[in-house]
Amino acid sequence: MSPRRSYDQYCSAARALDVVGDRWTLLIVRELLAGPRRYTDLHADLPGVSTDVLASRLKDMERDGLTTRRRLPPPGAAYVYELTGRGAELLPVLQALGAWGEGELGERRPTDALRAHWFALPLLRGLRHGGVDEGLVEVRLEEGAFHLHVGEAGGPVYGDGRAPREPDALLTLDADAAAAVARGELGVLDAVRAGRIEVAGEGPPAKALRAA
Repeated sequence: MSPRRSYDQYCSAARALDVVGDRWTLLIVRELLAGPRRYTDLHADLPGVSTDVLASRLKDMERDGLTTRRRLPPPGAAYVYELTGRGAELLPVLQALGAWGEGELGERRPTDALRAHWFALPLLRGLRHGGVDEGLVEVRLEEGAFHLHVGEAGGPVYGDGRAPREPDALLTLDADAAAAVARGELGVLDAVRAGRIEVAGEGPPAKALRAA
């Protein structure tokens, strides 16, 4: 475990950066907002991080009280990493950072990796701006599916794959529409009205989106 580096400044922003300012730390938090993840899953969904750096960051985050590690019961018997309550409090930080970075996103470059669930936080933000305050929303893209837990506290914010039960709304869109939402060029409600997001389901979120 590497010794913690510090800016040695009596400032809450500097203190926060002492903990989460290292490269990859906030992206690990982004992945763990989906719930417990195995090391191999984290490594697969963080293309570009070396195994040594990932292991070091996870140890640092555990030391700093952002994550915990536990062993799954048989037959899984694998170790998983998950956010503590303190770590989960970084969700609004990531949301604000994502909103600030909308103008930096631009068009996808040939070297840019992409995972479908990386659109989860922008779409979650867009749904809330569109008046969807709670519910289970499944999102399907050609690149894969994920689901959002809108308005739920104390658990995963999103998850990979199909929803674990009948979703309150099912959204179908392509990566171009998802990227436009992520860049701040297109609101979720505008995308629904323009037919760029198809909405199915009979839950309150689906009804609210169709009625807008």
